[in-house]
Amino acid sequence: MMKNYLFSCLFLSLILACSPVQEEASLPKEKAKRKVPEAQYTLTKDQTHNKFSSTIEPILRVESGAIIEAFTEDASDEQLSPDSDISALDALSFDPIHPLTGPVYVEGAQPGDMLKVTLHEIEVGEWGWNAILPGFGFLADTFPSVKYLRIYEMEKDQQYVQFNDKIRIPLRPFPGVMGVAPNTTEMLNTIPPRANGGNMDDPNMRAGTSVYFPVFVEGGLFSIGDGHATQGMGEVCGTAIEAPLRIIYEIELIKGRSIQEPQYETEEYYATTGFAPTIDEAAKKATLYMVQYLQEVHQLSVDEAYALCSLAGDLQIAEVVDLPNMLVTMHLSKEVLGIQ
Repeated sequence: MMKNYLFSCLFLSLILACSPVQEEASLPKEKAKRKVPEAQYTLTKDQTHNKFSSTIEPILRVESGAIIEAFTEDASDEQLSPDSDISALDALSFDPIHPLTGPVYVEGAQPGDMLKVTLHEIEVGEWGWNAILPGFGFLADTFPSVKYLRIYEMEKDQQYVQFNDKIRIPLRPFPGVMGVAPNTTEMLNTIPPRANGGNMDDPNMRAGTSVYFPVFVEGGLFSIGDGHATQGMGEVCGTAIEAPLRIIYEIELIKGRSIQEPQYETEEYYATTGFAPTIDEAAKKATLYMVQYLQEVHQLSVDEAYALCSLAGDLQIAEVVDLPNMLVTMHLSKEVLGIQ
């Protein structure tokens, strides 16, 4: 009897020694830190333009797969500074908004191709600003005279900003504007999102995300800017924490599949985007593009794709303030698609 008891104790101790402690096992596993490739080219914050047009000359020509380090200015083109007070908003001009670093010409890119831009690393500068401008924002009709400016100071590797004594906001930096040149010689302003990308203001397009752009002109002519230190879905007051950024991205040429508007993917999901003057129209486009993606890439029939969008697709409002267009996205889990 004693032998059996000792054997049982020994057996139990061996199991416990080989098993993870329960408290440790219950902790969420952290994902392996993303490996950031070394940049082959560096673009400075002075190498900018603030329009979308096929006539803007590229500042860099690269082969597919190039790794680029790009420094970007804040959305105001440095009209605001860490020392600005609310009176600076009275002189703020929309003409220089948004300074974009680029364009980058990708060798071999032709209309009908796609460019894949993978955001490998995004670092926030030392400061940023958030403002409410009279007459601008989703509730401009409700609060027509509200004027507000808040300057945030930020340090390297900072994880949060303190909104007040109780409220803190996690920093999740991303470029508000990314896009290729449209097929027009007109100088289009960068305020609204369009088929070429532009001011999409989607917080999901952060480090680790790959964004796909349709190519409309030779070389694609990709530009990036409008750094946001953090922003909620919708950007309802009209601004995020607008900040300079350092971005390392990879740009690749993809032939054999074309899209009408940008799409993107993360480790967790694939997403389509749709722009339009109303949320309804934008949501319909994002849904239609997901149906088309499921047909083309996953070989579903149209009825299967449409049904799957209803069962597993998540419509999200990316931004509602950059008139005349708004942006809606649809996300579909890669686990559901069986590709994770």
